[in-house]
Amino acid sequence: MTDIEFLKYPIGKFQFDPNSDEHSLQKAIETIKSLPEHLMETVKYLSEPQLDTPYRPGGWTVRQVIHHVGDSHMNALIRFKLALTEDNPTIKPYDEAAWAKLSDYSFEIELSLALIRLIHAKWVAILEHMTEADFQRTYFHPESQKAQTLLEVAHMYAWHSQHHLSHIQQLMIRENWTTPTP
Repeated sequence: MTDIEFLKYPIGKFQFDPNSDEHSLQKAIETIKSLPEHLMETVKYLSEPQLDTPYRPGGWTVRQVIHHVGDSHMNALIRFKLALTEDNPTIKPYDEAAWAKLSDYSFEIELSLALIRLIHAKWVAILEHMTEADFQRTYFHPESQKAQTLLEVAHMYAWHSQHHLSHIQQLMIRENWTTPTP
């Protein structure tokens, strides 16, 4: 299937259930926790030309996706800390497409894989010690003009983790890139 909507959203668009329960939250935290390992395992045998292959026509390369996840999740960790220490802070949006054109997005992926591993270790340490009240804390996102609870944001970044991991995995399937055994 090469439908552009599927290529953009291989696991579907993010939808948050405001009535999510403790089980769905724990599943979201586990997804965030396991992303670094899954991402490293997925890309560890890719060649340089494969890393520089876009996951869809007009889309980012695998390399850019990995660097984007590092930057995006770094921002997420900072936003969590702001919301946990301030009353409904206004976060700073950033132009993801412009960031993807910066020179560091051409660097080797090991830098961002290490960054993702470290960010997720810190982030999960916070997530696993948050109370129910902590997950109800909010930040204000000026692009959407709404306050978002950290409960919603945790679910959104679990989706974001799977979303970009799936971009890479689906490309590998379409291109029939096999993973060699060490």
